[in-house]
Amino acid sequence: MNQAQAQAYNAYKTNQVMTAPPKKLVTMLYDGAIKNLKLAEIALEEKDFVHVNTYLKKTQDIITEFMTTLNYEAGGDVAKNLYQLYDYMYRRLIRANIAKDVEPIIEVKKYLEELRDTWAQI
Repeated sequence: MNQAQAQAYNAYKTNQVMTAPPKKLVTMLYDGAIKNLKLAEIALEEKDFVHVNTYLKKTQDIITEFMTTLNYEAGGDVAKNLYQLYDYMYRRLIRANIAKDVEPIIEVKKYLEELRDTWAQI
């Protein structure tokens, strides 16, 4: 991909995010987190620890975004439970990064896939 194509692609992606309805944005965030965890798994297999760290931190950033945007007034107990689940996933990814262990990555990916599928049905 040459520079002009890359710029056009980036402009397209930016426009896609800026014009997406909130439901689609949440789905896109889940997709991004899941993709990063898949890439972290591959990087871990290849013992590419720099990229493992990068992909796990990107996923943690997305989880942090989910945690900080929960609406406790509208969500009540559901929002509280989601916060606890996000916090758990965040800590599991820290553990995965420190120990270079794939199991927490697989576990968190499973939770995110379930949440994404649930969100897509709303």
